[in-house]
Order: sequence, then C-alpha cells, then structure tokens
Amino acid sequence: MAFPAEAVIPADSAGSASAADAAAESGWDGVRRRDTSTGTGASTGSRPGPWKRGLVLAALALLLGLFMLAHASITGRGGLGSLVETFLPWSALCVPVLLAGALWRRSASATIALLLPVTVWLNLFGGLLVDKSQPGGDLTVVSHNVDADNPDPTGTARDLAASTADVLALEEITPQATPLYEKALTKTYPHHVVRGTVGLWSKLPLSDTKPVDIKQDVGPMGDAKSAEAKLPDNRALRTTVATDRGPLAVYVAHLGSVRVVPSEGFRTGTRDRHAEALAEAVAAEPNERVVVLGDLNGTMNDRAFASLTAHLDSAQESAGDGFGFTWPANFPVARIDQILVRGVEPASSWVLPATGSDHLPVAATIKW
Repeated sequence: MAFPAEAVIPADSAGSASAADAAAESGWDGVRRRDTSTGTGASTGSRPGPWKRGLVLAALALLLGLFMLAHASITGRGGLGSLVETFLPWSALCVPVLLAGALWRRSASATIALLLPVTVWLNLFGGLLVDKSQPGGDLTVVSHNVDADNPDPTGTARDLAASTADVLALEEITPQATPLYEKALTKTYPHHVVRGTVGLWSKLPLSDTKPVDIKQDVGPMGDAKSAEAKLPDNRALRTTVATDRGPLAVYVAHLGSVRVVPSEGFRTGTRDRHAEALAEAVAAEPNERVVVLGDLNGTMNDRAFASLTAHLDSAQESAGDGFGFTWPANFPVARIDQILVRGVEPASSWVLPATGSDHLPVAATIKW
C-alpha cells in the first residue's frame, strides 16, 4: 500500500522538529532572538559600575563629614549645639556602618566618600587616641563628684585616699555625709576646707579660702540673699595650696546640671551662666599658677566653655590617654568631670576606678 508523499517524515527532520519544540517550550529561542537583536548576546539590563553603585551611601558619608566639620555652626537654640558637641566623638560609630554598606554594595564612590568623615574626625579627636603621659610630676590632684545619693561615703573616701593624691577635691557633698568624709580622710589629709557642697582635702597647708560666686542666685531674690544664706548651697570655692614650688591657686566647682526637656530641648542655661562666672573668676585670678577641679557638667568640646578654655588647658587633652569618659560610671559616654590648668604643665591624666558614685574620679599629675 502506498503512503502519500506529504505523510513521509525524514528522521533528521523529525529530530529538528523536536528540538524546535523544546526550544519553544523553554523560551530559549526567544531569548536568543532578543539577545541577537541587541547586538550583544546578553540581557538588556546591565548592573551599574562601582562608581555608580551606592550613591545614597556616598551622600550619607559626605553629609556625616560636613556635619562634623560644621558642628560649630549648629544653632545653640534649645541647647542643640551643646548637645551635639557633647556627643560628637560618638559620630565615629556611623563610619563602620557606612563602610559595611559600601563593601556590601561594592561601591567605590561610597568608600571614597568615607574619607571625608574619617579625616574630619581624626582632625578633631585623633590626638586623644595617643598616650601623651610623661613620667614624674610634682603634685597629684584628684577630683570626684561623690554623688549626694552615694550609699557608702566612707568606702568612697577610703578608695580616694588610696589614690595617693596630694590634693583631693570633692563635689556634691551633703551635710549628712560631710562628717563621714572628714573622719575617713583626716588621717591622710590633715588640711581641708568645705564651703557648701564642695570641699578640698590636702596634704599641704591651705589658705585664703573663699566661696566663688558663680551666679547661682540671680534676680531680685538672689540679690537679697546674704552670703551666709547662700553658703549651704554654694557650689564653688577658691583656695591656695602651699607647695614647695610656691603657692598654687586651686578652684573646686560643681556647675549646674543640664537636662533634656521635651518642651525646651537641651536645657543648659544654668550651667552656661555658672561656666561664664567661673571663667571670669579665673581670668581675674592674680596667681599665675591655677588648677580648676570639678564636675563642670560638660565636655571641653562644648561651646559653653570657650571662655574657660581660653585661659586654661585640659589635663586630659594635654597628657591623657584616650577620651577619659567619666559619666555615667556604669557605662561612661562623656567626660564631664575636668582637671584644667594654667601656669603648670600636666604630666599625666587618667580616670580612677568606680566608687559608690554615678561619676568616675579623675586624676592628674602636674609639674612646674
């Protein structure tokens, strides 16, 4: 029986038809045609190059650098400028986050942009990362906000006496705790003065002690107060320490606290007024050799202390190792307890171990 010619299918033609069907089912033939139409043999979408990837990360890195560079231009309204400058060192934490993003995106532009914040940060704070301490020193001074709510004043006094300080300044002393500090420290420090909530204990003789008016009480009611009425709440004193190298003027101060108030922002008015008054007192000090010890409730980066740092140098910045953060004691994030000097040279500066206070004590050796 003869088959019609059109019904005969050669074996090679059948194979070709099967391959065509398979290609059609897989879509490969269409892809090939689409790729060929582009003239490249590749898909139409191409990934951006390394300089075009991560542009948002690059922009964030540049903004971070400009933010650090122009921090002094940030408005002081609501204490915003002071708040930024207090925690500015922590801006460095943004760098590894941005770097991780840049590496993940394989972005050359973001990686290069990070050079700006790194350079600015190192210019601002890089010097603090170097140990600048020197051996020796003529006098060791310690300052500590002992905390009005300290549960163990005697233990705190014992720890401070073990620091071998020649001069010891205490802030936030309460009337109830004062006798405890006097009893615990008298053996090591035969000379001491207390004026209100601040005091100084010394192995060397003291003289010319007086309260320092840091404008705690202002306005008509403040003006009406007598010196005797102001004394219990006094927060600063000045005295002379008789060293074998000559008299040394020592100031002990506890400036007003700062608070974050939702309706007002970072409230610094009282602290700023105290800082300005203390700066005026130091500027008028006739003794060329001056040491200021205390809880200033602010870092030396803060614009509020410009008048004070114009006359004094920070012992930590001149002779310390690291930032020397002091508050809060359980996880310090800022150095608000200071040792500042004029006419003498800091040899070393460091932070002492925690006591029963919410602040860490600070120490420094000075030399003539």
